[in-house]
Amino acid sequence: MKNACCLVFILSLSISVKAQDNYHQDSIAVTQVIQHMFTAMKTSDTNLLKTCFSPTTIFQTIVNKNGQVEIKTEQLQNFINSIGKQPPGAIDERVTIGELLIDNQLASVWTPEQFYYKEQYSHQGANSFQLVKGVDGWKIQYLIDTRRK
Repeated sequence: MKNACCLVFILSLSISVKAQDNYHQDSIAVTQVIQHMFTAMKTSDTNLLKTCFSPTTIFQTIVNKNGQVEIKTEQLQNFINSIGKQPPGAIDERVTIGELLIDNQLASVWTPEQFYYKEQYSHQGANSFQLVKGVDGWKIQYLIDTRRK
């Protein structure tokens, strides 16, 4: 009986270590996708930018105009096109990875941000990312942000 308990304990430890290792690897991969997105924005690299998103990404912004809250949905391709029209270095969205949660193929990431356009402060807010892990790795499935002066 004592040997069986030891075996169960050792097996549970190895499963726990494997799960922690997978979580760590996924955390790095998820963070990398988000960092690639902001690098692509700063360098106007639409090819890199496209690799960050799933084909069915939903892209939204919460806007507060005169006390009225509105959610604006943008087509992903329009966003990519607008980034491609900018000179490299014009867009500088400075983020920190806040909360990062992962469960199997779903990741949720919160990034407070400050946005600069042509080296001038524009606004600040937060981004909320939902990423999904598929055959091509982690991709942004849903992105919603806030913006305030």
